[in-house]
Amino acid sequence: MFFPLSKVIFFALTPSNFLIIAGLAGVLLLAATRWRRTGAGLAGFGLGGLLIGGLSPLPYLVLAPLEERFPAFVDDGTPLAGIVVLGGGIDSGLSEARRQIVTNDAGERPIYLADLARRYPNLRLVFSGGSGSLSQGLSEAELVGRMSEVIGVPRTRLILEHRSRNTRENALLTADLVKPKPSERWLLVTSAWHMPRSVGCFRKAGFSVVAHPVDYRTRGFADALRFSSYASDGLLQLDLAVKEWVGLLAYRLAGYTAEGFPAPADASSSEPASGPAASR
Repeated sequence: MFFPLSKVIFFALTPSNFLIIAGLAGVLLLAATRWRRTGAGLAGFGLGGLLIGGLSPLPYLVLAPLEERFPAFVDDGTPLAGIVVLGGGIDSGLSEARRQIVTNDAGERPIYLADLARRYPNLRLVFSGGSGSLSQGLSEAELVGRMSEVIGVPRTRLILEHRSRNTRENALLTADLVKPKPSERWLLVTSAWHMPRSVGCFRKAGFSVVAHPVDYRTRGFADALRFSSYASDGLLQLDLAVKEWVGLLAYRLAGYTAEGFPAPADASSSEPASGPAASR
């Protein structure tokens, strides 16, 4: 129930959708009813919101705290047991239709899957990605398995988790699949803006991970004065940021994470693992 409900909620709360709906409702009220003042207000709110969200620095100010929460990974020589790469960087529908890997704007995830497989040839390598569609098409993991040679990863090296539909299921199903030991150190690869929620879910599942953020959309807080050249660019980033902040709140309220805004271990107020892996 949570999965389809989240799709509906995110559609309604996505800023670009919400502002367009508000603007259209305002125009209809102006044209066809006596509620002209309300209509003018809604139309102005929708148009103004699209302009501010599309062209101002607002999207980058909302996105930067997510991306700055976890630092870039630096290999300090501490032994690693494995690598988990989350799906979300492959367009499953287009890939299936065209019979080739088609990446989307989070395409750095499969790129780093290949890079890390080459750099760490002896580590266990997990790709976790089911179908994020309500129609349950071919999963990302299945596509990666079929076309692994295209990205330069031998199929024999891959451990594929193909049932997850969201971040919580990524964590739970991957933990159940690889059964990590408490003493093991695993890398978690996902988009920088998605890392706080992902780490929170893995901690809740009792799976201790080290963040390896990729797919940055900002230069950090240096983008506080960055204006977009195209409104579509700014709205894309604003939609992404708001969806992630809403996701953090929803996951905390649902008990899928134990922290409102997960941080690196040394800055976290409550690090003890919980969940199935912690009890083994």
